[in-house]
Amino acid sequence: MLATTRPRAGGEPGPADGQPVVELVDVRKRFDGNEVLKDVSLTVQRGETMVIMGGSGSGKTVTLRLVAGLIRPTSGVVRVFGRRIDGLGEEELLPIRRRMGYVFQGAALFDSLTVLDNVAYPLREHTNLGEAEIRERVVHFLSLVALGPDVLDQLPSALSGGMRKRVGIARALAQEPELLLFDEPTAGLDPTNAKLVGELIVRLRGGVCETAIVVTHDLELTRTVADRAAILIEGRFAALGARDAVLGSDDPAVQAFLAGEARVIP
Repeated sequence: MLATTRPRAGGEPGPADGQPVVELVDVRKRFDGNEVLKDVSLTVQRGETMVIMGGSGSGKTVTLRLVAGLIRPTSGVVRVFGRRIDGLGEEELLPIRRRMGYVFQGAALFDSLTVLDNVAYPLREHTNLGEAEIRERVVHFLSLVALGPDVLDQLPSALSGGMRKRVGIARALAQEPELLLFDEPTAGLDPTNAKLVGELIVRLRGGVCETAIVVTHDLELTRTVADRAAILIEGRFAALGARDAVLGSDDPAVQAFLAGEARVIP
């Protein structure tokens, strides 16, 4: 059963009833004069999975990094859990980041650490748990992503691409986040493993983490996991709304993007 208790980290207040978990308002982001995001606005409500699609360089990963507080917008407002974060320093961001889990595109595992040590890393860094309890929690979260204790002592190099992705998800779950951020979770995976990851994201909503933002170019993943979807084209949302409405949009730019992605996704 995919379920766990999740006390709020650090006693931080959550968003008020009806208030978005994530809110972007008129966000712009420039890098060296290149404007990647142009007046982007977005809300994500508790309990929903928002999928952001877009081509390479469209700004979808930049959007995810803004939500995580890893970068700051050039202008505009970013609120997470009801708190404005775009002006916060690193120390102020820490308790907010601990309430999120970030699954990086390449899993971003430490090559020299075992699976046990990779998943345990945030627990050792941010909690006072003993090693026995840490190991128990690592085994628990690996089980949630369909990995057994036989992988605990393996290095990432011994794992398949799909297994590395799942270890990355287990690590993101280790602190029982309220919000999961996925950056291209099926990139580089064969269709079978991509399907498994999509099904896993859906199952995680059954009590483990109910709110997620997924950045992807994978149409099948969008169809599998999204409640709402958005398509970034040239730094702006060309479509934003319920999944089926977005995927069925008659906007020519959206149709062209979807037709191009359909040719490369099995």
